[in-house]
Amino acid sequence: MIFQRALLREFSNSGLATFVVLLAITVTTQFIRFLGLAARGNISTEAVVTFLGFASLRYLPIIVSLTLFVSILTTLTRSYRDSEMVVWFSSGQSLLAWIRPVLLYAAPMVTIVALLSLLMSPWAAGKSDEYRRQLESRDDVSAISPGVFKESLHANRVYFVERLTGDLSMVANIFVYSEQNEQVGVMVAQRGYQETSAKGDRYLVLQNGRRYEGEPGSAEYKVTHFEKYSLRIEKQEAKQWFPSISAQPTDELWREPSDTNRAELVWRFGLPISALVLSLLAVPMSFVNPRAGRSSNFILAVLLYMVYSNLLSVSQSWVSQHKISALAGMWGVHLAMLILVSALFFRRLSVSPFLGRWRR
Repeated sequence: MIFQRALLREFSNSGLATFVVLLAITVTTQFIRFLGLAARGNISTEAVVTFLGFASLRYLPIIVSLTLFVSILTTLTRSYRDSEMVVWFSSGQSLLAWIRPVLLYAAPMVTIVALLSLLMSPWAAGKSDEYRRQLESRDDVSAISPGVFKESLHANRVYFVERLTGDLSMVANIFVYSEQNEQVGVMVAQRGYQETSAKGDRYLVLQNGRRYEGEPGSAEYKVTHFEKYSLRIEKQEAKQWFPSISAQPTDELWREPSDTNRAELVWRFGLPISALVLSLLAVPMSFVNPRAGRSSNFILAVLLYMVYSNLLSVSQSWVSQHKISALAGMWGVHLAMLILVSALFFRRLSVSPFLGRWRR
């Protein structure tokens, strides 16, 4: 019992450190991705943090599953490297005795992966799609971000503002490019604000600016100075929205057994199953010769994880294309990995007694 508690504590410490590192890597890469989208004007700058939170929730099942695998692998590898496994085998214990504490540590984490995969990830995907739809339904002016050129809905105007006030009621240093009746107009103004008329129409009111108007290709342009100029803001029609397959709740996918729904269920149920299989795979994969290189088993373990993950994706794709049945897609890859785990256990069990005698 003392050994088991110490091992679970070491698993937990290693898992916490691994989770923090993997989460930091995921958040950083997604943050850079969304910053790039905001810089190109695809999303607004204030939406970056929101999309980042939803994306992090969607990746949590994979992060927790990989944390489980890496934490068990690093802990048992340290035991081999520090010759603790030699003492373990010399005392008459088998490698199979490690399965019980590994499963005790893996059980709650597999449950967490299942809850995240079946409940939290679809909710985050749905909220992300809904928030994106709300952003796309905003009018032209509401979608403007400081320092970014923004094209209007009908592609007949381009807006640019240098900065916004803290309460977003006033913009400064405005540039507006417009095309109307084969005439090109460019307006620049020092300030601007939004105004709603009695009929409910909304206008962008520009103050203290100039308007340059002329025909493309001609050198004749008309320059107009104004103190106040109103531009009518085009209303955005609400688009019909259909949730993506990854955003649909698991119970709805179960009630409507189409090929695409079955494929999504293969992926969602496959994540907790793969987490359990990976925790068992880490036991024989942790073997390392103290006198040899210390990273060879890690390289092989990472390759096996990548192959396993890609096979799950391939199974999902084949089920959606009706190339294989949902039952084969659900269990085929996992059974193949379990056979591999059994073979690795058999190989390590046949080597361990010899290793113990050689060390003595």
